[in-house]
Amino acid sequence: MTSTLTDTFLRLETPEGVELGLRIAGPIPRALAWLVDLCIRVGIYFALATAFSVLGEAGVPLMLLSMFALEWSWSIGFEVYGSGATPGKRVLKLRVVKDDGTPVGWQESVLRNVTRTADFLPFGYAIGLASIFATADGKRLGDRVAGTLVVHREPPPASEVSLPDVPLFRAPVVLSAEEQEALVEFARRAPSLTVSRRAELADHLSGLTDAKGNTGVQRVLGMARWSVGEA
Repeated sequence: MTSTLTDTFLRLETPEGVELGLRIAGPIPRALAWLVDLCIRVGIYFALATAFSVLGEAGVPLMLLSMFALEWSWSIGFEVYGSGATPGKRVLKLRVVKDDGTPVGWQESVLRNVTRTADFLPFGYAIGLASIFATADGKRLGDRVAGTLVVHREPPPASEVSLPDVPLFRAPVVLSAEEQEALVEFARRAPSLTVSRRAELADHLSGLTDAKGNTGVQRVLGMARWSVGEA
């Protein structure tokens, strides 16, 4: 897999020859997303404090344990089960992905969030911000350790995508956002590819299309149209 970084735009080419574009998120949208998450958590803490207050002093350790659990599970849980986005990142249309553009898993999410403590040093997220500003890929230390990126969620709007006019074909399984983007990118590039190259790339998806050659190409293009909601 090869990649070229120009300004804040990362272009990745998958082994199947499909090109993906990712726009790296800068410090301002990331900071705003963090603030949104913080406000939500503070609201939850107030609700918990109210609930535990009825227990008197016995509620204090329960409150502390709840705060600890929420602080450490918030980002990890949403990144793994929420398509790489906490509520704050979702509001700002951001998501966390691995360096190759694929969704993060437990290992990557735990690593990037455990090392967040180092990014906060010596105060005010100083090391993390310095790392983001100093590097072209906008990575804080946690991202470097985990091999992750924070990018903008920018699926191409259906109205702006010009795809070949082929019959719709629904994938037999649910496809991730990244897989759908790859299909759409293939469909947009298809007219510029040779017949043999289109067939070669489409054959990699024969498990989804149950076909190869020109029929497989038509079904991949049909899945791309389905992905952007064309009727």
